Amino acid sequence: MAVYTEVPDNELRGFVEQYEIGEVMACKGIAEGVENSNYLLHTTQGSYILTLYERRVQREDLPFFLGLMQHLASKGLTCPTPLNGKDGQALRELCGRPAAICTFLEGMWPRRPNERHCQLLGAALADLHVKGRDFAMQRPNNLSLAGWRELAAKTEARADEVEAGLAKLIAEELRHLEANWPKELEIGVIHADLFPDNVFFLGDKLSGLIDFYFACTDFLAYDLAICINAWCFEIDGSFNVTKAQKMVRAYDSHRKIPEAEIAALPTLARGSALRFLLTRLYDWLNHPPGAFVQPKDPLEYRRKLSFHQQCKSASAYGI
Repeated sequence: MAVYTEVPDNELRGFVEQYEIGEVMACKGIAEGVENSNYLLHTTQGSYILTLYERRVQREDLPFFLGLMQHLASKGLTCPTPLNGKDGQALRELCGRPAAICTFLEGMWPRRPNERHCQLLGAALADLHVKGRDFAMQRPNNLSLAGWRELAAKTEARADEVEAGLAKLIAEELRHLEANWPKELEIGVIHADLFPDNVFFLGDKLSGLIDFYFACTDFLAYDLAICINAWCFEIDGSFNVTKAQKMVRAYDSHRKIPEAEIAALPTLARGSALRFLLTRLYDWLNHPPGAFVQPKDPLEYRRKLSFHQQCKSASAYGI
C-alpha cells in the first residue's frame, strides 16, 4: 500500500482539530499512488483526502501546487481543493511531513480508456490550460531537457541491463531533442502527469482531475503530447489514431491550437516519451528490494518513443 508514514490516532485528531471539518470518524490508507501517503478521511462533516508529502515532492514547491488547485477550483475546474485551517493556511505539518487536507472527488479512473474518455479528457485539459492562464505563480519544469540529461547520466551505466542498446538509444534521442526542441510556443500552467489514473469519471461524464504534484510552467502543447502518450496507445502497443483525433479535436474546441503547436507535436511527443522512459528507468534500477509498490515498465515508453520517431508530421496522429 502506498502509505509511507503511519499517523497515530492522537496526532490525527489534533491535526483535524486545526480545521473546521468536524471530528474524525475513520481514516484509511489509500493503496493507489506511489509518491505520497494518502488517506481517505471521514469526519462528522464529510469525506476528505489527507496527504502527507514524501519522496519527489519538495516542500518549497507545495505552495505552488496547493495554490494552483485552489485557483483552478475557484474558476470552476473540478479538482481536489486544499482546505484552509482555522489560521487560513492550507499547508501544515503532520508526523514530521508537510501535509494538507483536500476535498474528496467522487468517481473512478478508466482502466481501459475508450474514445469517449479521450474526448472528454481533451476538453478538460484545454479547460485547465485556459483557467490556469491568470495563475500568478510559476514553477520551472524540472523534468524537461536539463532534467532528462541528468537522469540519462544517472542511468547510463546500467540501462543495458533492462534492454541491450538502451543507453545508446537514450543518448541519441536526447541529442536530437536538444537540437530540435521548440522555443516559441505558448507557455502556461500544465498538469504534466495526466495519466488515466489521475482522471475520474462517473458513468460517461468526467468528474474531476487529481494529483497536481508534477504541475509546472511549460509549453501547453507538451501537456497534450503527454496525454496522447498516456491515453492513445492500446495494450498491445498499437497507436489508436481515432482516440488521438477525438482528444485533439475536443481540446481544440476549447482552446484553438496554433499551427506552430500542431507542427511541433511529433517532437513534443518524443520528448514526453523520453521523459517517462527515463523516470521509469531510474525507478526500475533503484527499486528497493522487498518494496510493496512495484516500478512501472520503462520499456513501454521505449516502444512509444520508437513510434513517434517514425512520425514526420502531426498527420501521423490523424490531425
